[in-house]
Amino acid sequence: MSKINRLFLIFCLLLSAQSLLAQSNRSVISAVSSAEAEKWRADLRHLAAEMPQRHKNLFHTAKREQFDAAVKNLEERIPTLARHQIIVELARIVALVQDGHTGINGLLFDPKIGFRSYPLTLYFFKDGLFVTAAAREHADVVGGRVLKIGNASAAEAFDKIKGLVFHDQQNEFGLKGAAMMYLVSPEVLNTVGIVENMESATYVVEKDGKQVTVELKPFVRPAPTAGHTRRYIKPDGWVDARDAARAPTPLWLKDTDNLFWFEYLADSKTVYVQFNGVADKENETVAQFSHRLFDFVEKNPVERFILDLRWNGGGNNYLNKPLVVGLIKSKVDVRGKLFTIISRYTYSAAQNLVNELEKYTNTIFVGEPTGENVNFYGDPARIELPNSGLVVRASTLWWQNLDPRDRRIWTGPQVAAELTSTDYFSNNDPALKAIFAYSPKKELTEQLMEALDANDVAQAAKRFREFKADPANAYVNVENTMNSFGYRLMGMKRLDQAIEIFKLNTEAYPQSSNVWDSLGEAYMNKGMKELAIKNYEKSLELDPSNGNAVQMLKRLRAM
Repeated sequence: MSKINRLFLIFCLLLSAQSLLAQSNRSVISAVSSAEAEKWRADLRHLAAEMPQRHKNLFHTAKREQFDAAVKNLEERIPTLARHQIIVELARIVALVQDGHTGINGLLFDPKIGFRSYPLTLYFFKDGLFVTAAAREHADVVGGRVLKIGNASAAEAFDKIKGLVFHDQQNEFGLKGAAMMYLVSPEVLNTVGIVENMESATYVVEKDGKQVTVELKPFVRPAPTAGHTRRYIKPDGWVDARDAARAPTPLWLKDTDNLFWFEYLADSKTVYVQFNGVADKENETVAQFSHRLFDFVEKNPVERFILDLRWNGGGNNYLNKPLVVGLIKSKVDVRGKLFTIISRYTYSAAQNLVNELEKYTNTIFVGEPTGENVNFYGDPARIELPNSGLVVRASTLWWQNLDPRDRRIWTGPQVAAELTSTDYFSNNDPALKAIFAYSPKKELTEQLMEALDANDVAQAAKRFREFKADPANAYVNVENTMNSFGYRLMGMKRLDQAIEIFKLNTEAYPQSSNVWDSLGEAYMNKGMKELAIKNYEKSLELDPSNGNAVQMLKRLRAM
């Protein structure tokens, strides 16, 4: 054998060995058999037929054409996919509905589905995605900010999985609240192309100024306790980022598995109530608890009342009444004395409670936005797929809690107090801290009117911009407040000032059709035809269904 041939043979053997090694390090992922593919196709067709029948309004966001096209695309691809990939793609179709109560039941926890998890718990804090807990052998990444998952940056990974997460339309906090579990699911990450080998995934975190890389093996993660959202749960023996905290466990993390309880903070004459689920206990109903709670409030020196709903993922809507009525009748239903803490996990029946509190009490909301739209679809029906046994939930009711024109994607806090990684690691509760530091201020419109009464439009604009720039007001939506204030000024024949208020509103909410419509009306009343036309056109561009803008433009152009 010549020297050249021997070298060529050695080269081929090396390539072959490298190929075999690569294959041994890769998950073996096989497409389903032809028989299984037909069963999955039948399940998909059943899903496509049943969901429009069972859901209250399946195409409220995604159009039927989009839904049908997604179904057709998956039906064609099923023979090329593995079982877990088919399930994930089914979840993608269901998530098109953009309804937090419509999705595959137990996608990440149901033993029948069999999806696993990598041994990390993640959380989207205000300052990024962090590892809050991990199996003891991976303690070195606990407290680190996630930079990379598999072959994707943390941001890219989030973008790739968010189309799978069922959540209410445009509700970023509800999305982030659920997305964390998808980011540690081998089956999900493999399907979206982030992790090739499900049996060994690489995560890169930044901790103490250094990058740490860890390779993780999957395990079967326990389901959330008692059907309630407990995102901070970790298996026994895991390391938590709070383990090194010097401060004691904060109240909001003290007893999260207890459906409802309260504690009296004598030094500040504060009653702290944690309401973690709208359900009765075996030994005490919500009604009995409410009676006991408000009896205590009545008989003791209470100057502040805090209702913490951060862990409340819902339950039975009809159990909320005793708590709401008790607050209305109590001595603490006073602005500045009554506070409700909300979060991304305040959801479903807890959102209904928030709506009732907003409507009937003087509470001040503190924390971060809720994980549910203000008006939302709920009360899901079960659709069991005949071959796989997967259960899909489809909302059957429309909960119109407030004005039907109220399109808020969440209830935002009047005092924003978002959790940072440092807060969590050090056992600091920014929401409770903000409540104890709270001091009443004049309403925004009152501040603006003071400036306008002094004929100081510049000062009014300054106060408005300062209000919007204040971090505490990050989620306070004053669009309607400013709009009403502008019309109030028009009614007082103060057209120039009304125009300035409406202009500030367009500056703050440039994507709202209504604010441009109102500014157009003010200019029309002022006799400024061209500016009126320009603003009505802008309103119509943002909302082509705005019939008022169409009529006003017709009238103005005929003048």
